[in-house]
Amino acid sequence: MRSFFSIFVFMISKETIDRVFETARVEEVIGEFVQLKKAGSNFKGLSPFTDEKSPSFMVSPVKQIWKDFSTGKGGNAISFLMEHEHYSYPEAIKYLARKYNIEIEETEQTDEQKQQLNERESMFVVSKFASEYFHDLLINTQQGKAIGLSYFKERGFRDDIIKKFDLGYCKDEWDNFTKAALEKGYDLKYLASTGLTIVKENKQFDRFKGRVLFPIHSMSGRVLGFGGRILKTDKKAAKYLNSPESDIYHKSKILYGIYQAKKEIAKQDNCFLVEGYTDVISFHQSGIENVVASSGTALTSDQIRLVNRLTKNITVLFDGDAAGLRASIRGIDLILEQGMNVKVVSFPEGEDPDSFAKSHSDAELKKYLEDSAQDFINFKVSLLMKEAANDPVKKAGLIRDIVTSISKIPDGIQREVYVQECSRIMEISERVLFSELAQLLNKESKPKRGQSNVDPNQPPPEYFAEQEAAMTAVKGGAIVSHKVDQLDILEKEIIRILLLYGNEEVSFINVIETENDQGKITEEIEEYISPVFKELYLNLQDDEIEFTNAIFQKVYYVLINQISQDEKIEISHLINNENKEIANEVTGILMDEEKYTLSEWERKNIYVTETKEILPKLVTDAVLNLRRVLIERKINEIMKEAKKNNSINVDLELITNYTDLKKRLFEKLNRVV
Repeated sequence: MRSFFSIFVFMISKETIDRVFETARVEEVIGEFVQLKKAGSNFKGLSPFTDEKSPSFMVSPVKQIWKDFSTGKGGNAISFLMEHEHYSYPEAIKYLARKYNIEIEETEQTDEQKQQLNERESMFVVSKFASEYFHDLLINTQQGKAIGLSYFKERGFRDDIIKKFDLGYCKDEWDNFTKAALEKGYDLKYLASTGLTIVKENKQFDRFKGRVLFPIHSMSGRVLGFGGRILKTDKKAAKYLNSPESDIYHKSKILYGIYQAKKEIAKQDNCFLVEGYTDVISFHQSGIENVVASSGTALTSDQIRLVNRLTKNITVLFDGDAAGLRASIRGIDLILEQGMNVKVVSFPEGEDPDSFAKSHSDAELKKYLEDSAQDFINFKVSLLMKEAANDPVKKAGLIRDIVTSISKIPDGIQREVYVQECSRIMEISERVLFSELAQLLNKESKPKRGQSNVDPNQPPPEYFAEQEAAMTAVKGGAIVSHKVDQLDILEKEIIRILLLYGNEEVSFINVIETENDQGKITEEIEEYISPVFKELYLNLQDDEIEFTNAIFQKVYYVLINQISQDEKIEISHLINNENKEIANEVTGILMDEEKYTLSEWERKNIYVTETKEILPKLVTDAVLNLRRVLIERKINEIMKEAKKNNSINVDLELITNYTDLKKRLFEKLNRVV
């Protein structure tokens, strides 16, 4: 039997990788996963890596980079796919190659490279094979056509829709799929870890035997797991069976149909939420593609956040079953908590989205959805008012229920509007409702025992660390200084200058000190043109300065190596660097610059000095300040060492020399000691 890894005998050629980098547009790639809105020359959106209400995720089309200021992550299109979809580097390249119709050229892989494929990647590959195998059985085998395909045809699904969702069929045999996978060289370990094969003692059999299959895709289209519907009547077997939880499949974190719906959700700026697989498929067949399903599970915050990345508007579609309606409205509060706008559509009794779509024309379905959509207050009232009509106690309970839902809304203006609407519908004074709302908000604002009262929607503390470090705070009338790592700040400044202005040629001034015959020191000014990178490199080289920050040192070495070869700095080389640390740090510096760029100030007759105009001073000051801080540290080290050893023989001459040098640096910086 072939090893699983024997399948992967090729690696992507450098030519293909270069073409991918040249062609891929970061705003297009990220736009498939995050709703981006224009913000000056950049784009902004909600972070896909954390739960936030205010957008801190930035994309720069000019520089072809992104930065998530809430988590500190950043990079290019490749790094985004690696972070968001957990792709390996080759997988991300292949994804973009397929997206931009770039032919993938491959070269043979070494044994060592083959072994680098991790567990998750192996599971993804097995899942992809399973999806293709089940679909092929459905379409191209006699049994698949007679049983599986006929079922879908009876449900009214067209061939193009069946293909679109990769629907499949698993033969009603104990190990048909497992045998086929093993024969192809796939490892039983990954068949078991994905849940496709159940292993008991020395026996193995197919989890989904005798079922039609609904592959469940990630937002990027990778197969995560399956939903299987049984076709025969068996009281002991579940009607629907899902893949078990695994490293790649988490039921509570995925929505069925999100891959097929994401573009239309962003385009329509609305998402329809249904319950089952067939509801999604029927809607697509009716021309409504902005629809996803919770796959029969209770709606979770993670699922809502998936939608929130694409749109702020969600319409929940409920079956006409009254009991089911009451159970389902609990998910509305979760949607409101995410700061989303929610509407509700309920179907006539006995109908669900699937059956209604089949029994009505496409135009009738669209019109029904438009006409029947109502906000959650009207929906809750219409649903529960009948029961509470003549019962003051039940009516009071209903009002509290609605106010509780309103309290979940993070936006204060929205809360007030809904309170006014509730007052009008329920015929109760706004004052009473606001009083109840205030009590609920006050109660929720108090942290529980063992919890801090920190807003989870705010960026982490480290996001503000640099800004806070450079500031002072006033406490009790006295100024309290924060401890600042000056060396770290200055090293970062030098890297920043190299990245942003390294290739610029500017005029520098060199002051040459000479001593005449009378012993008097005179200064001669020499002006010369030089690239910024050369000026910084020579100064740092003269002083034999080494960066203390490890990541800055790595970035600097990459820059210097590039300069020595090409005599210029190519930012893309750093952004696309395989070292994630380097790419992330460089992206962060570049996007920090983008974030605080001033715009259209001239229109208000406010003229700001361009950085390039003061670049020589910026470069010189950076070097001089670095020298100053290093000298200060050297003096402190000498004094500390003397104190530690209780020595009275301090090298005063050395300290004096360092101090004199420090004074001269201050003079050059036009500063007072």
